[in-house]
Amino acid sequence: MGSATTQALAATTAALGAATGVDLDVARELFAAARAVGDSSQLSGALADSAAPAEARRQVVAAVFGAAVKPTTASLLTTAVAQRWSTPDDLVDAIEELAVRAAAVADAGSDVEAELFAFSRTVADNPELELALGSRLGDSAAKGTLVESLLKGRASEGTTLIAASLIRQPRERRVRQLLSRATRLVSDQRGRAVATVVAAAPLSDAQRDRLTAALTKRYGTRVSLNTIVDPTVVGGLRVQIADDVIDASVSSRLADLRQRLAG
Repeated sequence: MGSATTQALAATTAALGAATGVDLDVARELFAAARAVGDSSQLSGALADSAAPAEARRQVVAAVFGAAVKPTTASLLTTAVAQRWSTPDDLVDAIEELAVRAAAVADAGSDVEAELFAFSRTVADNPELELALGSRLGDSAAKGTLVESLLKGRASEGTTLIAASLIRQPRERRVRQLLSRATRLVSDQRGRAVATVVAAAPLSDAQRDRLTAALTKRYGTRVSLNTIVDPTVVGGLRVQIADDVIDASVSSRLADLRQRLAG
């Protein structure tokens, strides 16, 4: 990610934080805008062209989206295109990120992170489903509809909107990659870090509470736990937060011992 994009993302995220009237319709419109911009190299190029006056880019937004979206959506899009982006793809990513964050804001009462993670595990455990959703073949809208049917009654409206919308516009990304990124964005929007915990057996409520408290103290921010049960770790835990891995599993210690004995 270029420095220009890093600064631009900070500006768009701040704009969302200051916005009023952020609801699921705004998130839905932002996802639709990301698809429209991502599907048109001409439009994405024009909106991300830092050589063009900012006012000209704002006028393009007004002409393409203005009458079709809510004022809050239009304002966020206007802020996005007014920034300097390293590449047109970065602008598309940023609009999509705004959509995910907006859904997290709008559905604040739901555990969107946990629901996205659970759906990601469902996909991981079902190769046929992963292939169906990730294949380049087939209608993208139909894939989104499939996700909506799978999550109906099992996940919140915000989670369903995020998952279905991302599947409609994979842009060469794998399904689990899309869902993992969305989980991180939702947690970040809510001021939390995501810890993926691999354990040999499900954690009890007491174990989860102790681990959450320990990680929160270590990292200085609230931590949300996503647990994967994997009997091959034998015992102990393996925890990953972003690029930081804490491996206290028995399988890791045994592997280390075997390596030492092998000389």
